[in-house]
Amino acid sequence: MSSSEVSLRFLDEAPEFSPAVLDALRQPLESGLVVLSRAGGTARYPARTTLVLAANPCPCGRAVGKGLDCTCTPLARRRYLSRLSGPLLDRVDLRVEVLPPVGAQRLGALEPGGAEPTAVVAARVAEARARAAARFQGLAWRTNAEVPGRELRARWRVRDARAVEEAVLRGVLTLRGADRALRVSWTLADLGGRQQPSAADVALAVGLRLSATGAAA
Repeated sequence: MSSSEVSLRFLDEAPEFSPAVLDALRQPLESGLVVLSRAGGTARYPARTTLVLAANPCPCGRAVGKGLDCTCTPLARRRYLSRLSGPLLDRVDLRVEVLPPVGAQRLGALEPGGAEPTAVVAARVAEARARAAARFQGLAWRTNAEVPGRELRARWRVRDARAVEEAVLRGVLTLRGADRALRVSWTLADLGGRQQPSAADVALAVGLRLSATGAAA
């Protein structure tokens, strides 16, 4: 993979992986590089990726809704989810809680497919990426995800970032998380065709980081 390519990786049942293996992903997620240092020198390999992690709420996977069918103890649940460490989750931009299983009564009422055709969504994403690329024309970056935090705050300061500032003050968002939320707010603005992230974009970006702990993307 060249340094300009971005791969997609999906880890299902992520808490079942060794915590040491999961935490080894922290630096590649941060820098887009795998760095190997030995006595003879240091080698750097491109590793920019979109990582999707999926996790059940507990080892048995049935602690949904009221959780009446769950056979796990509270301690087992905590141990299971604690395998996804805070530093690792701090590098995850979006956290989405998956809806409970669809019951038989609702199954027949579901409309086929999604709300929008894939081609429509793909076109909107392509337009958003083109807006970002135009904003960074002549610079070293092509996407919002690549922009260093210091450059993000200096060159593309968001006018209304109160949601991020308040989350940092409350201690629910780290400074790294604040930068990541601001990047997501720029992506939301690009998707909406706006020149600058709105207060609603920033609030949504923060909410997508704090909305769930059982699933991450």
